[in-house]
Formats: sequence, structure tokens, C-alpha cells
Amino acid sequence: MAALITENFRFLSLFFKSKDVMIFNGLVALGTVGSQELFSVVAFHCPCSPARNYIYGLAAIGVPALALFLIGVIWNNHTWNLVAECHKRGAKNFSAAATFLLFSSIMGRAAVAPVTWSVISLLRGEAYICALSEFVAPTSLDKFPSSYGPETLARIPCKDIPGNLTSFKEEVIRRLRYESQLFGWLLIGVVAVVVFFTKCLKNCCSPLGYRQEDYWVQYRSSEAKLFQRTAAVHSKILAANNVKQFFGFVALDKEEKELVEEFPVEDVQPSPQWNAITGVYIYRENKGFPLYSRLHKWAKGVEGNGPGPDGQEMVF
Repeated sequence: MAALITENFRFLSLFFKSKDVMIFNGLVALGTVGSQELFSVVAFHCPCSPARNYIYGLAAIGVPALALFLIGVIWNNHTWNLVAECHKRGAKNFSAAATFLLFSSIMGRAAVAPVTWSVISLLRGEAYICALSEFVAPTSLDKFPSSYGPETLARIPCKDIPGNLTSFKEEVIRRLRYESQLFGWLLIGVVAVVVFFTKCLKNCCSPLGYRQEDYWVQYRSSEAKLFQRTAAVHSKILAANNVKQFFGFVALDKEEKELVEEFPVEDVQPSPQWNAITGVYIYRENKGFPLYSRLHKWAKGVEGNGPGPDGQEMVF
């Protein structure tokens, strides 16, 4: 039984490790849902005024979605890799398909939170009802008093409406919530179809087999973790050496002393080496052997940025 439980935990850990992007997107979506709920309770208050309702309702959906999208672009490491690539080498080394896929990857990941926000806003319907209540045609409501116009309809989302319009208020809210939720479900369907076809296109156009692609993902994850960990130790030891040279001694705890003794650091990497391993990388092969990252390419001593006879660019 213990062996079975251990094996199940091992399977789950490997599964979630291989699905880190999916889990991250799920956490982003859950965080967005919680933020939207908090916003609806604390910050959303329809002005109940003609013209202002429409602007406020659209802003309540669009402005947070735009802010979440920009935050997603900023937090994406691919964004800054692309900026560094364009700054150091220019985009001439990538084909049109590669450039399109890079932008699609950045925009796709950044779109998770704003799409979730828009969907939840539409399914709740409050912002949509606030924005469009004044545009409901009074003639579409049976026996609606002709003395009331858009000014009264704009107050439908609020509580202070004439008592004889209570039944019409329920009808208008029901109609607008139906439309809002319909658009929300349609948006979910469109996003699901786009994701499905994108996944199919990616797998169909990939030059790698499933196992090699999975190996590439694991390699990049391992390289990034080891690089960050090693860089932290290297920078700490270099800083300790410089401080010691300035003061004549350096105050280190026991663990830091062991690091300094175990990993002597004599010098720093020159800028050309940092530039060589920084930027966007698309899978390439050199003489039939795969190069899984810029660091891998630098370690093998492969020169050049663009695809050549011995280094074919493979995009998916």
C-alpha cells in the first residue's frame, strides 16, 4: 500500500510538473475570478444616469481587462527576451512565421486574465445591464407608460425607480442578463475553439516528436532553475570577494562560508557571453544534433544567430 501511494504521488508530481503552464494559467484565472467578485462587491456602483451608464459599464469591463492584459505582457519573460533580441540582433534572424508565433505566445498567455475577467463580467451581467438599460426600447415592453423615457430606463439597475415600474424593471434586467450571459457563453465557446485549433496547428507543424518535445520542455525548465540557483550563488560569492577586498574581511554565516570555500569565483563573465545567451530562442539543429537553448548553443560553440546550412531553424 505504501509503495502504491508513493507511486501515485510520484505520478501526480510529474504530471503537474509537465503541466506547469496550464496550472499557472488556471491560477491566473482563479485569481481573476476572485478579483472580479471583490470588484463587484466593493467598487462597482452604476451611476444610473443617461450616457454615463454606457461609459461606466463598458469601462467596468474593458479597463480592468486592458490592465490585466498589459500586466500579463509585462510579467511574461518572453516579452523581454523579444525586446532584448530586437535590441541586440534585430528581428531579421526570424522568419515571418517565427515572429508571428512569438507574438502569439506572448499575447495568448497575457490574454488569460482579461478574457476571464470579461467572461465573468458578462456572466454576472451587472456591468452589461448598467451599460445598456437606457437603450431598451420602451415600445418593446408591454404597457410601458409613455411618460417615461431613457432617463427612467437608465435608473433600472438602481433601487430608486417609481413603484409602478417594478415589474418592468424585472423584465428589463431579465432580458439584458440573458443577452449578457449569452455573449459570455459565446466568448467561452470562441476561446475554446481557438485554443483547440491552435493546439492542433502547433502539434501538426512541430518538427519534433512528442517525446523529444517533452524532453525539450523539461530541459528548459531544469536549465532555468539551475541557472538561477547558480547565478544567485555566484553573485553572492563575487560580492563577498569584493567586500573582503575592500574591508579586508567579510562577515559571513556558516553556510555562506561553506559556499565561498566550495565554489571559488575568480572573475565574471564578459558581456558578449551574456549577450550570447540572452534573447529569444527557437529550436535549431546543428549537423543533425539538437540545440535546446541559447546556453546550449553557446556551450557547443555554435556561431551565428540566423539559420544556415548546418543550423536550420525549426518553428512550431
